[in-house]
Parts: sequence; structure tokens; C-alpha cells
Amino acid sequence: MLNYIALGVLIFVALVLFYGIIALHDIPYEIAKHRNHPQQDAIHVAGWVSLFTLHIMWPFLWIWASLYREDRGWGFVNKGETPGHAVERLEERNRELSARLQDVESALLGSVAVSPSSLAEDSASDFTPSSPKSPASPDAESNQ
Repeated sequence: MLNYIALGVLIFVALVLFYGIIALHDIPYEIAKHRNHPQQDAIHVAGWVSLFTLHIMWPFLWIWASLYREDRGWGFVNKGETPGHAVERLEERNRELSARLQDVESALLGSVAVSPSSLAEDSASDFTPSSPKSPASPDAESNQ
């Protein structure tokens, strides 16, 4: 009698594992169906093929099914937006950021235009030995 119970449990476990593997491989298809994926049939077939290819395709099917969403498509361009409109929107954003950058630069520089030649003159005067910068220098003590 105990042998029949053990056989029944073994058959039950085998059926649960078999069904579990099939249900597991249908997860990408269920994601695709839930998201109304345009290629959900291909994902479903690829899931069955993945059962026979040592499950190597299964993670890629999950990613493939998850990439598409009905409200935004593939996520690269907003739905209903043409590439030309996206370029116009980016150009407008570029103009806004350029204007903000000019405002920040003018605030930092105090509305004074700085030319490269004046910067070169200022940096050259810092290295002249005739004008001591600190009173603790030996030249400054000998002049006193």
C-alpha cells in the first residue's frame, strides 16, 4: 500500500514540475498579452521553442515582452510625435538652456566682458619679480 502512495506522490510531483515549467515559460507571453504587444504571438512561439533550446532564449523573451508598452510604444519616441517635432522640441530646449547659461555667466562676471588678452596680461603680471607680493619676502625686508 505504501508503494502506491509513494508512486502517487511521485506522479503528482512530476506533473506539478511539468506544469510549472510550462507556466514559467508562458510568463513572457502573459506580459506581452497584458501590454498588448504587437508581436505577442511570436513571443508565445519562442517561449515554446525555448523549452527545447535549454531555456537559453527565455531571458531575452522576457526583455522583448517588457520593452513595449501600449501608452508609449517602444519608449523611444512619444506616441504621435514625429521625428521632426522631436527635433524642434530639442532645438527649443537648446535655446532656453543657452539663454539661461548667458544669464548665469553675466551674473558671475558682473556684466564685465573679459577678453583673452586681458587675462594674459593679468597672469603675466603675477610672475614679475620686481613687485613683491608679500611683506615676508626677503626683498621686502632689505628695502626697509
